[in-house]
Amino acid sequence: MPDPFEGFADQLVAWQKQHGRNDLPWQNTRDPYKVWLSEIMLQQTQVATVKGYFARFLARFPDVASLANGTQDEVMGLWSGLGYYSRARNLHLCAKQILALYEGKFPSDAQTLEALPGIGRSTASAISSICFGERVAILDANVKRVVARVRGFDKDLALSANEKIMWQLATELIPAKGATQETMARYTQGMMDLGAGVCSPKKPQCLLCPVAPMCIARDGGDPQRYPVRTRKLKRSSQSLWLLEARCSNGDVWLSKRPVPGVWAGLHCLPLFDSEEALRAVVPQHLQNSLVCQAPFVHVLTHKDLHLHPWRLELDDPQLQWSKGRWVGGDEWLALGLPAPVRKLLERD
Repeated sequence: MPDPFEGFADQLVAWQKQHGRNDLPWQNTRDPYKVWLSEIMLQQTQVATVKGYFARFLARFPDVASLANGTQDEVMGLWSGLGYYSRARNLHLCAKQILALYEGKFPSDAQTLEALPGIGRSTASAISSICFGERVAILDANVKRVVARVRGFDKDLALSANEKIMWQLATELIPAKGATQETMARYTQGMMDLGAGVCSPKKPQCLLCPVAPMCIARDGGDPQRYPVRTRKLKRSSQSLWLLEARCSNGDVWLSKRPVPGVWAGLHCLPLFDSEEALRAVVPQHLQNSLVCQAPFVHVLTHKDLHLHPWRLELDDPQLQWSKGRWVGGDEWLALGLPAPVRKLLERD
């Protein structure tokens, strides 16, 4: 019985070469450092947002050794505003391990790469296939959608057993043995491009799809119902009060957030669970100097933060709290700060 998906890889590679994304700053390279950096930055982040961060990061840390030897504050500062800050902490830790364990050279196989901090199976496969030509499948969110639709896989991906089947289905589609490094790189990039630009969650552009003739979901007339995932992540909310203590010379009181927790590892204004808790750390003679700022909501992936900033203007930095320090404007600009905190500080 002929394989209904024979030619899938060839069609995709040819399409990627002519119609895929070939001008992004992390493409047209086999440098595993650049591919790794882009893959981590692109997790749950739009390409347009990543471009600027990618360029600034490379300007300061052009290779894995320079990143490993940099400080966490430098790394978090360059990452500030990109979100999902555990990515930055793991990026720094991973660079240190690559330098210590592999003399600064990336392992060439996905299995070894996956054992490093912050590198999951799909990211490991992307690095090894693009940079070293290893025949392995990737399976990020966009690629899951492509595979599920092409293969007509309608099982619930909320179940780990079905996720394993999906990996097998994705692996069956990769180029045949003997594929060149360039073929594997274009195939992997092509899967990403197809999922990002053609096989979209809503209103997929099937007329532009190079593998539409072999797509089971298209033949069924309802590709939007793939993939299937029943478990929905519940959103939560949290209210926080922020103390923006400023001195007349521009210094701001900042402390480093503990790990784990909200904004872990970032420098931040002191946070409190209530207005009463915030007022409790302010001396009595300064209570009338506290000024309530307009509250606002900061949206995280699975949580809404209801933020209540209070401002305290001081003449000099003699007042001290138990955690943190006074930081000058020339310094905090380069620190890793949560996006809403940076906006508060930069408004003046």
